[in-house]
Amino acid sequence: MQIVAPFELEGNIMRSLGTDWMLVTAGNEEKYNTMTASWGGMGILWNKSVVFIFIRPQRYTYEFIENNEYFSLSFFGKNWARALKFCGTNSGRDVNKAKVTGLTPVFEEKAPYFEQANTVVICRKMYSQDMNPESIIDQSVMQYYHGNDYHRIYVGEMTRVLLHDE
Repeated sequence: MQIVAPFELEGNIMRSLGTDWMLVTAGNEEKYNTMTASWGGMGILWNKSVVFIFIRPQRYTYEFIENNEYFSLSFFGKNWARALKFCGTNSGRDVNKAKVTGLTPVFEEKAPYFEQANTVVICRKMYSQDMNPESIIDQSVMQYYHGNDYHRIYVGEMTRVLLHDE
């Protein structure tokens, strides 16, 4: 993997997040978890390159994000769609996702990521806040919260971007 600046990221972030998905991972070599996510974004906030992710409190990954300063976002090619689907529909409480999917965790950064990823973003938590239903202006989005299971929003500074060597 080669290190690049966040501004050197290429490609369509909308497709990467919304269609191709990503794995959000936090923890350490002793204990970590990952989950598939398709909601998020990248941008500039407080004069820093940042990511925005959304995690529901009942997700196993939530406790790892909460208890660690860093997390990673791993992006893959289409050939890993089946693995990402598995990671999004099975809990790390019940199954070793890496073992089942063939993904190889790497622990050389401040947050684990996966060797097979074509792009990895290491992030330092800067901000978190629970979504407040009273703040939702467009009521059509309430369809995503039947159980009042509102996401926690995290803003993370992009501290390192890794691109897979071609």
